[in-house]
Amino acid sequence: MAGSQRSGSEVHGGRLTVDLCALAANWRRLADAARGAECGAVIKADAYGTGIGRAGPALRAAGCRTFFVAHLSEGLSARAALPQARIYVLNGLPPGSAPAFAEADLRPVLGSLDELSDWAAFSQGRHAAALHVDTGMNRLGLSVPEALALTGDSRLDGAGIDLVMSHFVSAEQAADPVNARQIADFARVREALPTLKGSLANSSGIFLDGAGHDLVRPGYALFGGNPTPGTENPMRPVVRLEATIVQVRQVEKGMSVGYNGRWTAPGPRRLATLSLGYADGLPRALSGRGHALVGGVPCPILGLVSMDLIILDVTDAPAARRGASAVLIGDGLDVDAVGRAAGTIGYEILTGLGSRYVRDYGG
Repeated sequence: MAGSQRSGSEVHGGRLTVDLCALAANWRRLADAARGAECGAVIKADAYGTGIGRAGPALRAAGCRTFFVAHLSEGLSARAALPQARIYVLNGLPPGSAPAFAEADLRPVLGSLDELSDWAAFSQGRHAAALHVDTGMNRLGLSVPEALALTGDSRLDGAGIDLVMSHFVSAEQAADPVNARQIADFARVREALPTLKGSLANSSGIFLDGAGHDLVRPGYALFGGNPTPGTENPMRPVVRLEATIVQVRQVEKGMSVGYNGRWTAPGPRRLATLSLGYADGLPRALSGRGHALVGGVPCPILGLVSMDLIILDVTDAPAARRGASAVLIGDGLDVDAVGRAAGTIGYEILTGLGSRYVRDYGG
């Protein structure tokens, strides 16, 4: 077979499967939970590692009409995939970028009075934008007093502001008192700017009382992450990651494994080497902490995760053999569990997925 015709495990060390039907079902589930608010979709970071060119159209086919990305470059990719959608760019208006936003019909989320003035002077009411108000994150956005002082300010019309938004600090922790403070502060802004639509809720915020407003902005939950930690995940898994076993070997007691010999066999063990590593988005922090599934059997990761390879203890996995698959995400091993094992969050696992996998899209 010619090399140009190969697309499977003989060319790629791993296989990433993205279930577009599950993605669409998750959007519909969140749209129902939004209780009458419009449900948008955050598709930044290449749609959380799943591919903006495939995930965006799948979400639009499900009914989504409003999308959010982080950077202008992401907005351009989203526009190519979604020619008719409303697309907001969350990270603001870099100096000199206004013409590029307008040419691609992208809506900057303006996070300072300087950005508001710049966009108003350029747009003169011809192009839309959103206004970001900081209610507690202290990252981007106008302060609440600055936003309240904009009542009657001509720059709002000049900038074509059609949406005011803020971002939760701890929405995934429903009992955190900061949520109530942010909800109250955002309500004050909405009261001062009553003609503008409002958006506060991210994935977890959809499940908080009083956070819905006119538009919700789920991201992580769309791609299978749990928006309600501590309770059963209401979302369907979207991503499955498998890697090929390239070699199985036997080691005896006292033999070390991997760089710096971080693991030593306590007795005779059967090991399998997988053809992926941290260059593929598998965090080095999973070294000695994570596991994969081989034939449904949990198999610990041994030693240090290296750039292109990891080693599993497959002593108890009879299905382990050269050419067999090990599951890194899937079959109950979800992105949240992988994130916890690595001492991080599932967001980082998804957005770190590399480009060396063969990608399959279902649905």
